[in-house]
Amino acid sequence: MKRLSTGSPFESAMGYSRAVVKGGWCFVAGVTGYDYVTMQIQPDIAAQGRACFTTIRQVLHEAGFSMADIVRVQYTVVEAGLVDALVPVVAEALGDVRPAATMVIAGLIRPEMLVEIEVTAFKG
Repeated sequence: MKRLSTGSPFESAMGYSRAVVKGGWCFVAGVTGYDYVTMQIQPDIAAQGRACFTTIRQVLHEAGFSMADIVRVQYTVVEAGLVDALVPVVAEALGDVRPAATMVIAGLIRPEMLVEIEVTAFKG
């Protein structure tokens, strides 16, 4: 088993890995819209969604996977009214991949967080 980290303070404070690779599977923990190097976050959901996918792409690459290997995705959005602004970002990142997907409307742990994206990838 291999564990990966982005160095985010959330990972160490809460005791989790950004991703875990086991066999042909890569489980990527929920990613929010922060740039985990600077810990800055943009105020709009489209920018946060793009930042999420940038982190996901980087973590998958480090783990030996690609976006095309994503088989499942869960989106958590804080307000249903924000979904329309996120849809083009999702389509750009995963339109050809078409993983099984779930979208949940729920609160996140910080008020500036508008979206969290969690993926599972498989190579087999």
